[in-house]
Amino acid sequence: MEKLQKYFLSFVIASIVIACNSNLSEEEQQARADEMINSGNIILSPHFQGSPKMMTYVEEAIALDPESADAWRELSIPYLKRGMPNKWKPLFDKAVELDPEEWQGWRGYLYLYFYRNYKKAIEDFNATDILTPDFDDAPQGQSVNYMRGIAYLGLKDYTKSLSYFDAYINDQANSSGEQYAEVTAFLYRGIVYYQTNDFENAKKDFLKVLKYSGNHYADAHYYLAKCFWKERKKNEASVHIEKAIEDFNLGYFHSRGYVEVLYQIYSQDLEELNNLIKNNYL
Repeated sequence: MEKLQKYFLSFVIASIVIACNSNLSEEEQQARADEMINSGNIILSPHFQGSPKMMTYVEEAIALDPESADAWRELSIPYLKRGMPNKWKPLFDKAVELDPEEWQGWRGYLYLYFYRNYKKAIEDFNATDILTPDFDDAPQGQSVNYMRGIAYLGLKDYTKSLSYFDAYINDQANSSGEQYAEVTAFLYRGIVYYQTNDFENAKKDFLKVLKYSGNHYADAHYYLAKCFWKERKKNEASVHIEKAIEDFNLGYFHSRGYVEVLYQIYSQDLEELNNLIKNNYL
């Protein structure tokens, strides 16, 4: 019954919108729909996103232009943020179908961060590369090479993960300077090295994290402590775990809104390592 009511409501909305705009040409309806979604209307501000008013507003835009990929994408986001993949995915898939060059990489981004579906994320990133060859796409402002590095790290394919982090960092270094790379690229590449027992290269990357973050980054200090502890260097490990705890308490650690990041650290992790170091538990 609830679904029938929803479909009936959507039908009514579509009928009303079409009737009210019956004098507009198809091009004018498309232009109106684009203006509704992309003009920065206050109704679409984060405060209103997901409200009945906002959802109805977007459905009106879709009624005007069913081919508006932007509108389908906008309609999907409240379901994503509320953890309703069965409602999010069909809507976002429609956006990808209508404009794959714009939204396929974004879907990969969402697979990666919201659903930890690394294989699906990689499929979308690879497909995006095919659509735009010789160009490093950046859905949501993040390089697909950087995100492929994270996805392969999640799959524990350290060889491929390292290759994509290398590609991303080298590209940034050559184009604008290493300091403009995502600092978490060094963090994650360092974790790859750590997981493969290459502690020297791991430490180099964790030190770069500190270099490019004003020497305050709990994750980097935490992993430096782990590296030194593996190398049986208690004094160095003690220094870094203390700094890790201090930075964590100040809020200097890797995190994201809505989701837990890959290899996210918590206070319990820091206290456990601190206890191991203080009590010489090797």
